[in-house]
Amino acid sequence: MAGSIKLAAPSGGSVTLNAVDTASNFVMSVPAAAGVLINADSATGAAQLPVGTTAQRPASPVTGQTRFNSTLGTAEVYNGTAWVGIGGYLAQYLVVAGGGGSGAVIGGGGGAGGVLSSAMMLSGGTVYTITVGAGGAGSSSSVGASGNNSSINALVVATGGGFSGNTSSPGSGGSGGGTGRNTTAAGGTGTVGQGNNGGSAISGNDNVTGGGGGASGVGSTASSGASGSGGAGIPVNITGSYVYYGGGGGGGARSGSGVGSGGTGGGASGSSGDGVAAAGTANTGGGGGGAGYVSGGGTGGNGGSGVVILSVPSLNYTGTTTGSPTITTNGSNTVIKFTASGSYTA
Repeated sequence: MAGSIKLAAPSGGSVTLNAVDTASNFVMSVPAAAGVLINADSATGAAQLPVGTTAQRPASPVTGQTRFNSTLGTAEVYNGTAWVGIGGYLAQYLVVAGGGGSGAVIGGGGGAGGVLSSAMMLSGGTVYTITVGAGGAGSSSSVGASGNNSSINALVVATGGGFSGNTSSPGSGGSGGGTGRNTTAAGGTGTVGQGNNGGSAISGNDNVTGGGGGASGVGSTASSGASGSGGAGIPVNITGSYVYYGGGGGGGARSGSGVGSGGTGGGASGSSGDGVAAAGTANTGGGGGGAGYVSGGGTGGNGGSGVVILSVPSLNYTGTTTGSPTITTNGSNTVIKFTASGSYTA
């Protein structure tokens, strides 16, 4: 079939096209200037919707307009008020894992829990299971425990922060733990896209330790006179104001003046004197601080618990949750904050 066919239908009538050549496919295009461009490659093939980015949406959309959004990777329709994904809708999310705990005595800082923040399409009627990871426990023995993962189903998984302590190699995780006293091992390794490495101690120096890694910065390495500080957390505004998440724990030290400070955003600072370190801040994934020196003991700080936050268009919010999340609004969005495990049905 070659050339073009121009049809003029009578008022109130209809036009039917019957393809004579069934041995090959043909393409019929409706010019974009006339409205919407639709291509059909065969009777059993597919109709091609207009394709464009979010920025290329029609300036003055009308109800029922449909297109494929190449930015979001989904088809969407204008419902008269907003563009919504067909069969679902776009949600912003923040997933923070539990921070790592530290051990005693003169332990490195615990690594922060992994931090993930982006957007995802939620499918209507689907139950999204929310898991909020606990922080790793601090310990009065050599090392603490790693933090626990936080997740939305298996779609988004933030890794718990690495443990630290005073004798063994520090743990890897969302962010890595800092190296303990007199240890030659490097700081624990952070997970790419979630956190950073922990800081190192000084070989042969029994007084100072490395800081735990943070979401936006590595834990600092100890100097001859002071322990390393925890890596900085990252500021995220999903609730209506900026909050720092994923700060690394500060390294403990023998001297009170040499204790490493916690990373910005909830990472705990190490302690001295009584040997009990501060815990990472709850629901920020902060790493626990390393214990300072005390004769015969000391306890590393607990890692801070994680959090999972969803921000969905209020027009699409279903109100179906479990686990008693906190529900607030931020402009045209409903914010669902989980500080313990639960679920949301889209």
